Amino acid sequence: MDPHPHHESAALGVGLGETVVPAVVLLACAGLYLHLAGRVRRRNPVQGWNRWRTASFAVGLLLLAVALLPPLAPFAHTDFRGHMTQHLLIGMYAPLALVLAAPVTLVLRALPAPRARQLTALLHSVPVRVLTHPAVAFLLSTASLAVLYFTPLYHLAAGDPVGHWLLHTHFLLSGCLFAYVIAGPDPAPRRPGVRTRLVYLGLAIATHAVISQLMYGGFWVDIHAPIPQVQGGAQLMYYGGDIAELLLAAALVATWRPERRSRSGDTPAPQRSHVVSISDRQ
Repeated sequence: MDPHPHHESAALGVGLGETVVPAVVLLACAGLYLHLAGRVRRRNPVQGWNRWRTASFAVGLLLLAVALLPPLAPFAHTDFRGHMTQHLLIGMYAPLALVLAAPVTLVLRALPAPRARQLTALLHSVPVRVLTHPAVAFLLSTASLAVLYFTPLYHLAAGDPVGHWLLHTHFLLSGCLFAYVIAGPDPAPRRPGVRTRLVYLGLAIATHAVISQLMYGGFWVDIHAPIPQVQGGAQLMYYGGDIAELLLAAALVATWRPERRSRSGDTPAPQRSHVVSISDRQ
């Protein structure tokens, strides 16, 4: 480990542009979600849109704001513990809140019927089915951390402004993908059963624990930061990751719906796709 603070070469601080741009993007996302929710309420005043979903989306954006804006953002540029706090907020906590806001369902209900059917077809396409398989989501969101922290990739990404934002984007998208696959209330093509999803969640918990323990012990990690910072980041990853994954398990239980069985009780009765039923109601 390098005894000097990590990514000094990128000690650009967090300039005005790095503060304004994420703030504007987050406000735009909030405005778009509220606009779509308002459209759904106008189309169907009786059913409307669940306010808890809107609140969940707001919490997700607030967590992203905490991670991407001062005072945490400047701290993350100079201290690995700040980076790890960002990682937890952007890659685990915010994605869960955003996914529980059911943005796909909101879009399907807000779109005109022809556009909703096009989106439904996309959701059932082969690439999306592959991408939303729990194994793929696990590799992108959790297993990729080994590549990040046990190779020079982290130092290269943290030392370059573009790489830094690409890293944040990867954390957010892969975290949303994993939360969606495990416990998302939105419709998903061929989502596996609860047991399978619990297995992959258990793998994620174990992987986080192993990586954080190796990081704490200084084994194989390629992080250019003082040892106390690396150990502090490892502790944040260990305990913060456990809490986030417990919340994800709770969300899985809360969003779980038992399969309807046929009268014989042997096989699940065929069900009409939830995605199609949403678009057909337009």
